Amino acid sequence: MLKLTRRALMAAVAVTPLMTFAASAEGLISIIVTDPANPYWFTEGEVAKATAESLGYTANVAAHKGDTNAESTLIDTAITNKSVAIILDPANADGSIGAVKKAVDAGIPVFLVNAEINQEGLAKAQLVSNNAQGAALGAEQWVSMVGDKGNYVELFGNPADNNAATRSNGYETVITQYPDLVKAGKEVANWDRTQGYQKMQSLLQANPDIVGVISGNDEMALGAIAALKEAGKLDQVKVGGFDGSPDAVEAVKAGEMQYTVLQPVAVFSAEAVKQADSFIKTGATGAATEKQLFDCLLITKDNVDKYTAAFTLSE
Repeated sequence: MLKLTRRALMAAVAVTPLMTFAASAEGLISIIVTDPANPYWFTEGEVAKATAESLGYTANVAAHKGDTNAESTLIDTAITNKSVAIILDPANADGSIGAVKKAVDAGIPVFLVNAEINQEGLAKAQLVSNNAQGAALGAEQWVSMVGDKGNYVELFGNPADNNAATRSNGYETVITQYPDLVKAGKEVANWDRTQGYQKMQSLLQANPDIVGVISGNDEMALGAIAALKEAGKLDQVKVGGFDGSPDAVEAVKAGEMQYTVLQPVAVFSAEAVKQADSFIKTGATGAATEKQLFDCLLITKDNVDKYTAAFTLSE
């Protein structure tokens, strides 16, 4: 991971549509993420770029912001720029299939990170967090903090991203073992902090007696915390997140968030580039399967001091 502050990195890299670069001896790797305004996706892009450059490639980062049309245009640009590989965080499990196929048809191998598409055999690899494992880990911690009875609400991510449903289902599997914990409301907040804040306001108005909020990611959870603070209810409501972002870790330290589930984005983003390098040089990724799961880790007040860099927990 680059040893710069997040602010310095953000200032150094304006993530805009792909530009043509003079290819190095190894060629250009195009990296397409969702939205670098979210520290998770920012880290994803920066780690992939740094890894590619360390292996001798030219690399650049662009963002589709969840728009499949923008994603398709960025794939076209990557093809025009004669990329030797594309690292892609897909915009939509179904809607991104065409964009991946277009790159593959142009002879460019595609490596997916963070999110899957609903078709195997196109991408050379799909590297994602073990969302089911992470959700169970988080939900168990959440119950231990909230207790085994009371009303709670859930903030759900982007429905076009399979990760949202996987996490929600994982939460449900654990929490339904406690019949006195009742889900009083659920809102889609699309992984976004502002939407999390707004949806939490609405949920609070309808359910003033809740004891907990379980969130599909950290940004939505941080928005919920802001709304709970504003309403003077944060002391009464326990909030759990998912991602392991720097802001969430600070909230855990401050006692405002009970835990966050760390996604090893820094690990699998680097690994995707290494597999791309292997494929370019040997025709094989070196991995046993196309779909690869990376286990998540729990961050609480007990181990938060081991958080040594963005999305990195030391042993």
